[in-house]
Amino acid sequence: MTAVTRNGYVVRAIRPADWERVKQLRLDALRDPVAHLAFLETYENAASKPDAFWQDRAVGSGADSTAAHQFIAEAPDGTWGGSVTVLIEEPGTRDWAGNPVERRTGHAVGVYVRPEHRGNGLIEELFAAGLAWAWQRDAERVRLFVHEDNARAQSVYRRIGFAPSGLVLPFAKDEIANELEFVLARPSWTADG
Repeated sequence: MTAVTRNGYVVRAIRPADWERVKQLRLDALRDPVAHLAFLETYENAASKPDAFWQDRAVGSGADSTAAHQFIAEAPDGTWGGSVTVLIEEPGTRDWAGNPVERRTGHAVGVYVRPEHRGNGLIEELFAAGLAWAWQRDAERVRLFVHEDNARAQSVYRRIGFAPSGLVLPFAKDEIANELEFVLARPSWTADG
């Protein structure tokens, strides 16, 4: 799935050969001023991972994967403006927090848009690709978790159509803080393809 946005970005799933750019985008995301609220790993941890980790990641969430897709937005000048990854959670398994998964669910993670690419609708284009892929994989809903203090991200997710589900979990890096689950149900118009 590849789409060209109104601003000329190409939104597509990553390919295994993109692993070095996947690594660089993640490292840049972990340097963002709100990274401590948005990501569970640190820059130092990610930077210390071997190339094989990033190569495996590019395969595991690449265009040929059925379990996850990382979508990137490539600007007309070739730079990557941002990324959204959607994982498929299968019924009968347990999610990252150890809770049972009761229905096929897309789980959006790793959401990031570089500051110089913000404010032009790019995040909506990335989510449109991620949601379309989740619906094609028969997900009944897509969810994500957002830190209770990350008001900017909450506002963006609401604008896209996500709403708080009421599920609140302790933030893995600081159990005094919480993460809120936001959910978007599969639209009825996707049922027929």
